[in-house]
Amino acid sequence: HRDLHLSLRRQRQMCIRDSYTVVDIETTGGKFSEERITEIAIYKMDEYENISKFHKLINPEKKIQPFVKKLTGITDEMLYDKPLFSDFAKEIDDFTKNSIFIAHNVNFDYRVLKEEFKRIGLNFKRKSLCTIELSKSVFPDEKSYSLGKLVSSLGIEIKNRHRADGDAMATLKLFKKICLNLNKKQLSKFIKIKQ
Repeated sequence: HRDLHLSLRRQRQMCIRDSYTVVDIETTGGKFSEERITEIAIYKMDEYENISKFHKLINPEKKIQPFVKKLTGITDEMLYDKPLFSDFAKEIDDFTKNSIFIAHNVNFDYRVLKEEFKRIGLNFKRKSLCTIELSKSVFPDEKSYSLGKLVSSLGIEIKNRHRADGDAMATLKLFKKICLNLNKKQLSKFIKIKQ
């Protein structure tokens, strides 16, 4: 039994040989490149599958679009006394350093986060992986690759949908499920070097 357990654990870790940060952000909505972050959640997983978490509400210094308020439940009133992005920037930079940046539709989360760093004069650059792209390869028969429908179809529980913490945890669980089906070499083909 012990050998079987070890073998299963090794299998489970086939592609977990690096440090990964799974990120989800909520924004104010609005024009492309003018969105500001209202909430960020990051789950960091090391090669031993130890998990640590960073989760903050952020004052975006602008109004949230009505449709976003309805979707997320985050209101302007919840954020007006919260710290600014610049107050957390160093912590976010340190927390994600030397790790692969993962998100469901990574181009969105990465771009918005990079814009926030740019506004305060800092360059943010990470290698990245997209769980949509990975899921299309590993689970090609799914009807939808939106996070809610995909994780539901795969039997992954999602709490607090459309909030950064709930969506980031669901994305982490999804990534771990993907890792049951890919080894590190296969996974490495999906890693992008973001500018």
